[in-house]
Amino acid sequence: MSISSRFQNPPEQNTKLSFKARSFLPLKHNSLLKIETGVVRIITWHEDGTLVTLGIWGPGDIVGQAFSKLEPYQIECLTKVEVTIVPLEGWFPFTDVMLAHIQQAEELMIIRSHKTVEVMLIKLLGWLVKKFGREVKSGHLIDLRLTHQDIADMLNSTRVTITRVLTQLEEQGLIHRLPLHRIVLKEEELWHYEI
Repeated sequence: MSISSRFQNPPEQNTKLSFKARSFLPLKHNSLLKIETGVVRIITWHEDGTLVTLGIWGPGDIVGQAFSKLEPYQIECLTKVEVTIVPLEGWFPFTDVMLAHIQQAEELMIIRSHKTVEVMLIKLLGWLVKKFGREVKSGHLIDLRLTHQDIADMLNSTRVTITRVLTQLEEQGLIHRLPLHRIVLKEEELWHYEI
């Protein structure tokens, strides 16, 4: 069951806000934001300025600073985004939302724990297919504009390394890159890939 099917908007909740790609959602301590359309990523960074992606969220997910004690903490729109303001108290099962955040954090932690960037990238692409993918003739399309730098931030790598590994994966026939930073994952080829 998806998060979106578990949460119903209460009658008084109808304030929708729209944001452009690469803008930041406002952070309020007394409310959360339900993503109606689009995709966001939650980020922080180290003292040296290294960006760290904490999660990627899409339609039906609920995000907000109330879930974290990290500073700095920002929610960046990866696409055009429309959100609904959700009061912290009152209407939804907070436990379910917290579990969803914990589960995503664990999934990303496992992906990042692999020894090589190549394996991390393959695992990340598979995870993105499950969360944001759709089936197309040649495989599964991750219909999300992620730059090589976005992917590097998620895996604590460099843009140059991600570009090199994506090129290798494409040469091996595991992925096909499309315009606008979109990727088709050829899952049938991954079954034969030795990790």
